[in-house]
Amino acid sequence: MTLEEMIGARLAIGFHGTEATTELIQALQDVYAQTLVVFSRNFASPEQFTRLITDLQDALQRRLLVMVDHEGGRVIRFASGVTRFPAARLIGRTLSPESVRRQGETEAEELKRLGVRVNLAPCVDVLVEGSDPIIGDRAYGSDPALVSRFGVARIQGLQSHGVAACAKHFPGLGAVPNDPHRVLPTIGLGWDAMERVHLVPFRAAIEAGVAMVMSSHVCYPGLGEPPELPATFSPRLVKALLRDRLGFQGLILSDDLEMGALQHVGGMGEVTVRASEAGHDLLLICSDLAAAKEALSSLRQAYRSGRLSEAELASTMDRVAAVRKIFLA
Repeated sequence: MTLEEMIGARLAIGFHGTEATTELIQALQDVYAQTLVVFSRNFASPEQFTRLITDLQDALQRRLLVMVDHEGGRVIRFASGVTRFPAARLIGRTLSPESVRRQGETEAEELKRLGVRVNLAPCVDVLVEGSDPIIGDRAYGSDPALVSRFGVARIQGLQSHGVAACAKHFPGLGAVPNDPHRVLPTIGLGWDAMERVHLVPFRAAIEAGVAMVMSSHVCYPGLGEPPELPATFSPRLVKALLRDRLGFQGLILSDDLEMGALQHVGGMGEVTVRASEAGHDLLLICSDLAAAKEALSSLRQAYRSGRLSEAELASTMDRVAAVRKIFLA
């Protein structure tokens, strides 16, 4: 693979539209796209959506790893062709982990029929009452042991039936006071609370073999981080904590790098380089194809100048290849 192809393999790209237009195909070719993030704006019917993915793969002449937020409740991107499961909080109050494992199995079979091989779920944040509703009913509850049991069951159901799961939002978004889609929030909890509560479900997910973990666009000054540094840009939280201390060997994903929480940083080029420095494997750019092209250019320059490590890029490629081998088989 060329340097550009390896960089393209690190970008998870979203787009507008429901058809594989000439313009879309060219834009994806320009950034050597291998991974897509899809939304309701890309879906009109199951038949249309499967044709879209097939047409893009045929035009690009490669298999695409397609991912979607398919949490249940208010976070379901497909209007038909899938079972609409309730929100996690209701499930955590009324059902059993075994039911959630079966939910994961059903989701996996339905998503595979649509050409999707990654579910950006479960949300394993531990809800703190009074926090911003951006998490709210997306969390299984306020008890870390309960969240762990239900999160692990969902992961096992999905992955045993061929769809990668993604535990989010590391190191824990359940106490967030503001929505990171709009502003950069701060969670002031210290290490004791994080270890006793918010990291517990992530440890369980890692032990269960979750394929992916997604970080959060939140500042954690109580963990010794600079006040304005989100986890997205923190090597201490991504590399040192998640990769090294917790021993996670799968793919580390950023949340959508176009969110309002990161707008103070500058252009997408600098955002993606800093997220890479922190230790992310896949960089989500969920809407703007021009921003993806800017990211490719800046990442290429960062590798060529030595700002980013080509040895770490090779390790990321190994992790990407391992996931593709398992879930695109």
